[in-house]
Parts: sequence; structure tokens; C-alpha cells
Amino acid sequence: MNILFWHAHGGWADAFVRGEHRYLLPTTPDHGPFGLGRAGRDWPDTAIEVSPDELADADVDVVVLQRLEELEFAEQWLGRRLGRDVAAVFVEHNTPKGDVPHSVHPLADRSDITIVHVTHFNALMWDTGRAPSLVIEHGVPDPGPLYTGELERFGAVINEPVRRARVSGTDLLPDFARVSPVDVFGMGGDDLTELLPAHADRITWAGDLPTKTLHAELARRRAYLHTTRWTSLGLSLLEAMHLGMPVITLGTTEAFRAVPPEAGAVSADVVELARAARLLVDDPDEARRRGAVARAFALEHYGLPAFLDRWSDVLDDVVGSVRRRSTSPIERTVP
Repeated sequence: MNILFWHAHGGWADAFVRGEHRYLLPTTPDHGPFGLGRAGRDWPDTAIEVSPDELADADVDVVVLQRLEELEFAEQWLGRRLGRDVAAVFVEHNTPKGDVPHSVHPLADRSDITIVHVTHFNALMWDTGRAPSLVIEHGVPDPGPLYTGELERFGAVINEPVRRARVSGTDLLPDFARVSPVDVFGMGGDDLTELLPAHADRITWAGDLPTKTLHAELARRRAYLHTTRWTSLGLSLLEAMHLGMPVITLGTTEAFRAVPPEAGAVSADVVELARAARLLVDDPDEARRRGAVARAFALEHYGLPAFLDRWSDVLDDVVGSVRRRSTSPIERTVP
């Protein structure tokens, strides 16, 4: 199957391109947000960069959308209507914003495009109207059981922890830094010290590292912190569990489904989480035991093979539906 999709969410795409299909990635000279291509990622040869001009004559079976703007780009570049001439699905990576119980999805009136949520929480919170919707949970390429926990420090991965301080729970980091130092990895955290000046000696910005280096560095920390208040489900949390790290997780959105309590601690009570963090610092054997539980759970519930199989099944279904509609006899009204 030939799948057109954009390199929008690197972590999710890193898993998605490892299936049995051909993945066509738009690339433009400026390598902007809608023409990023592979962006130097170490992906299989079946992930192929294509220019917009090439797409007009490309054999595309299905379009996997992740941003609303991509719908217009796809129809313009392909010269075909999504949902009628070529199958399409929309991957909803995000939790809704605003008046959440009444949040209507932008594609709620499109019965010809399937909305694929990445968590059950997202599916519950979004009103998708008459659009068909389903859930395909995340799959993560297994980095291996790298955990050592040799450093009595916590690790966290937070992109833009200053701009997204309330969303990402950056303001909660001092509660854990009082237990043990916290190293924050990710993008856009150069001003973290200015945001939390009183804790500059206990909360360190560790930079944006390549994936393999990041995994190795995280695995040296005693436990992983996941402090995000409002998120779909951070892939870095699932990656930490795959590493064999015990995780201290704020009990919001999908966390209670994704993390069993035996894998570390899950709670909306930050004081309770800080106590659990203290236990892991003081008892490395217990930290290792809980990390093993985290890894076993992640492999079973967020492993790559099941993710890819589920996606293949769903794409087969939507492609088949469009083809059946396009070849069915035209209904005529009898006078």
C-alpha cells in the first residue's frame, strides 16, 4: 500500500514508518512544516521523499492526515478529493482545548474521513459527530532494557517547558527536586533557570539529545517524571517504561490506563508522588523491580507489532470502502 503522510509528530512517525507499506513524505525546498520529508531520520528505505509535483501522478492508496491544513495540501497536490477519490484518515494526536465536555472535532461533519484517536481518553473527550472514529493506541520501537538507575537523579522529557509551563507541569518540578535533582531533556528549555531561579542548583536543563543518546542518558536516572497536566499521552513516558525505568506519573488524561501503579506511582496528589519518588531514591532495588513491571506492561500494551498490525487492518478497511463506493452502480431515481 502507498501511504501519503507528513512528518509532523516525529515520535509517532518513527513507529508508523516501520510497517510493511511504502510511506510517501512530502518534501519542499524550504523543508518547512508541510515539506519536511524524512528530515534526516534513520528510517527504512520504504519511507520515500516526494515533491508536490510528483504527487499529481503518484499512486496513492490512502492519505494519513495529522493537521487540518494537510487536507487542503493533499487535495491540491494530488488533484483528487479525499474520502471520495482516495481514502483518508485523520490521526487526532491531541486532547481538545476550550470547553472540553462540548468540544466538537473540526471534522465532525465529514462522514467520509475516519478519525483515529491515539488514546481512549481523546476518543472520550472529543465529540466527533457523524465522522467514523476509532482508537489505535501508540506503539513504540523497543530501545531495550537499558535501565541502570545509577544516578540518584530524576529524568523528565519536556518540550518547551517555559512556554508550556502549566500544561507540562514545569511548576511541579520543585516538589520533586526537593527529593533529588531533576534533569530536564527536550526542546526549548534554555530559559528554565529563569523560570525557576530558586531551584537552579536542583533542576538542570539537559538539552535536546538524539533519540539513542537520550535513551541512554535517561536510563541512568533513578526514575522518570511525567508531570504533564493535559496531554494526549507522552511518547517519552512509554519510551521510559520500555527502558525499564520506574515512572512517577501525574494521574491525568490517559495515565491511569497507561501506567499500572506497580510500575512506579500514579496519582493526582503531588505530595503522594513525592513520597513515592523518595522511596525509589532510597531503595534502588525497589526502583529496579518497579521498572521491570513498567517494561513488561509497555511491551504488552504499547509494543510495535500490535500497533503496525492494527494500522494495516484499519487502512485496508478504509481503502476498501472508498473503492467499493467508486465502483458501485449509480443510484437512479425512478420517475
